[in-house]
Amino acid sequence: LMIERFRGRALSKIMLASSLVINLGMLAVFKYSGFIVENINSIFALSLYKPEFSLPIGISFYTFQTLSYTIDLYRGKVKVQTSMLRFLTYVSMFPQLVAGPVVRYGDIATELRKRSVTAENMALGSRKFVCGLCKKVLIANNAGAAVEAAFGGVHMTALSAWTGIIFFTFQIYFDFSGYSDMAIGLGRMLGFHYKENFEHPYISRNITEFWRRWHISLSRFFRDCVYIPLGGNRKRHILNLLIVWFLTGLWHGASWNFVLWGLYYGVILITEKKLIGGILQKIPFPFCHIYTMFIVIMGWTLFYFTDLSAFCECVKAMFSFGVNSYDLTSVSVFKSNIWLLVLCVLASQPWAKMFYNHFSKSSRVLSAIIEPAVIAAAFAVCVAALVGGSYNPFLYFRF
Repeated sequence: LMIERFRGRALSKIMLASSLVINLGMLAVFKYSGFIVENINSIFALSLYKPEFSLPIGISFYTFQTLSYTIDLYRGKVKVQTSMLRFLTYVSMFPQLVAGPVVRYGDIATELRKRSVTAENMALGSRKFVCGLCKKVLIANNAGAAVEAAFGGVHMTALSAWTGIIFFTFQIYFDFSGYSDMAIGLGRMLGFHYKENFEHPYISRNITEFWRRWHISLSRFFRDCVYIPLGGNRKRHILNLLIVWFLTGLWHGASWNFVLWGLYYGVILITEKKLIGGILQKIPFPFCHIYTMFIVIMGWTLFYFTDLSAFCECVKAMFSFGVNSYDLTSVSVFKSNIWLLVLCVLASQPWAKMFYNHFSKSSRVLSAIIEPAVIAAAFAVCVAALVGGSYNPFLYFRF
């Protein structure tokens, strides 16, 4: 309210700064204080008390939403919200509160004031929700179990290392995109139109395209609120990219592996933009896709292991340095999950969506009868799986 009241004056900028300091300060205290103290103790050989807070679920998401509102308001991109209730509704919107997507205020400002709950929105939202639930319960959970089986052996082999990290590559995608779909679906049921957060990232031909398709809301936030204010492409282009990707990695967790993961992608994106982007455009798609997926899988290896020594051991195993290529356990885990690997590959492609769009337009029976029956059956199967199983991790709870 004070940013708007004193617009054009110094006090407006001071209020914006206070919003940044307070919100980022809260995030730093809860999420990063232990990490900071731990590193200070390590560097200076001190024994300062390391605080250990219970991390508020979803703090990174709603902190960024609050920041995006005040930043966009200061820039004049959105109108000030005078109702505290509506502002709190935006910040604490339960469908996407826990694990995103990061919803910008301008995207739903009109719907905060007036929206309609219709039969069409309920139908479309239910379909989106159940699709996300299937991704999470039927694919991500099974992929997670395969990851634990592959990495749970006494000795890691090349086959177990590749099996584990490939299934983790699919687990994190279906876990997070599944949650995003459920949030978008629930929002639609309530009359809110959230933007898509994933657009089949595993079909990308390069890493630049991959990050246009993966966690779109976070990439958009960093682009608008960090990269462009730093100067974007106009000045210090490489430094700006490294800063953005350092912060992207740090946002994912208070651990050096996340920081290195962010910088890893920063360096690769700079390399694509400055050196090999033109070459990749001329190479046939299958070879570009192999390159992209190799980079992504190696990135998820760094993301998975918070212990850097464990990461190094896994990489050594992946390339058969000092370990066996396979053993009976790794072969058994791989063989028993071949069906799941095929399902993951097929489900990560846009073919199912293309198939559905084609037949829904050509057959009214599909839209009117078959689709609701399939959605109801899928929902029942997911509920049965949740009731009957105890393994149900949400990877993005920690963010």
